[in-house]
Amino acid sequence: MNRNWIRLLFIGGLANSAACLGQEKTESISSGEVNRSAQQAAKPYRIPENIGGSGYRTEVGQADSRFPLAVVRGTPYEMGHHLGRLFSTEIQTFVPAALQGVTQELKVAPEVLEEVWARTSSYGDDRLEQELAGLADGSGVPLKTLQALHAVPLLMPYSCSSIAAWGDATIDGHLYQTRNLDWSMEVGAHEFPMIVLYIPNEGIPHVVPSFAGMIGAHTGMNAKGLALSEMGDASGKEAPYQVHAPHFTVYFRTMLYDGDSLTRALSIFKAQPPTKRYHFVFGDGQTDKRAVKVRAHSPEPADKQLLIWKDADPTDEFAPNVLSCVVYNDEGRGAFPTLQKERGKLDGEKLVQLANQIPIKGGNVENVVYDATALRMWVSYAKAGKEAYTRPYTYIDLKKIDADGNGKPDLSE
Repeated sequence: MNRNWIRLLFIGGLANSAACLGQEKTESISSGEVNRSAQQAAKPYRIPENIGGSGYRTEVGQADSRFPLAVVRGTPYEMGHHLGRLFSTEIQTFVPAALQGVTQELKVAPEVLEEVWARTSSYGDDRLEQELAGLADGSGVPLKTLQALHAVPLLMPYSCSSIAAWGDATIDGHLYQTRNLDWSMEVGAHEFPMIVLYIPNEGIPHVVPSFAGMIGAHTGMNAKGLALSEMGDASGKEAPYQVHAPHFTVYFRTMLYDGDSLTRALSIFKAQPPTKRYHFVFGDGQTDKRAVKVRAHSPEPADKQLLIWKDADPTDEFAPNVLSCVVYNDEGRGAFPTLQKERGKLDGEKLVQLANQIPIKGGNVENVVYDATALRMWVSYAKAGKEAYTRPYTYIDLKKIDADGNGKPDLSE
């Protein structure tokens, strides 16, 4: 990938990020408003004038592991709009430069990515499309640019890992789940972290640890205790991929919006047409109180395209290295001995240590550990060339977030 654009991306990003540090801890709904009359004048269609809902930005963590977190409420469009204005500096800096670099890497024109998104999104959740429109209007970045960037994960190969443990396997019976995102350090997304707590007018509140301008969920957890992790298995040799289907980052948002249990989440998942090869781990810390591992390999024959394994499953691809109240996919990077040794003592701290043992080094962009029972999480992003597994984790208790500073947790309002 062209290193010159990355250098410019980092220089511009760091300069703009430094400016953002001068902002107060929270930003009210009235701050950072877009000049709507100027924005409207250049367009042959109406931009919504009265934006409902609300959006606030705060920070979590300490020192070098301090990350921005936004809480947005309203309709999908309204939540996207508030998110766009709260992260406008980062989105304007990161998205166009990243898109330029990715198109060079993939050797495709931006128009191709725009068409990929037009095709895949026609099968997806309209709520995400509405949120993207709001994100564009709030951030000032063209909608087609944001759509093109959201097509990138469907075309780029990558690989990750995940572990879920619960019940007798954990020290307190809670369901803990990891997600290693092993992607591309060159894209530079990790330099623009964005953690979002969505509180929709209709649907389940959910948190998505992501990157500025990217609202698809590569992982996430909702207020009903559903946690989602993904691992890409498709190599570049299998391209071109199927795009007449929603990408997993789209239907993950659907699952987070509507999945009030593992049972419900699996029904949503099974209704999605396949795109390419993936593994998934889906966990439920509150209702079904268990997790499953899924292998979805669309190029395989119909009877082998979808396999779902429960804990201690003798048909699991890793059998006999399986345990009760544990499912995992580490692609053979050595998680099982630790899981076996620590079974019954696993907790958030031990899962953080495990997540740090099994990344693909050289591309570990982000790591997350969820406590899907108590709605807590630990997050680490790569930064300044240091991968996520080498850096401190930030602890977040979703039930205590008060981004608007009114003394009441946002999830309780």
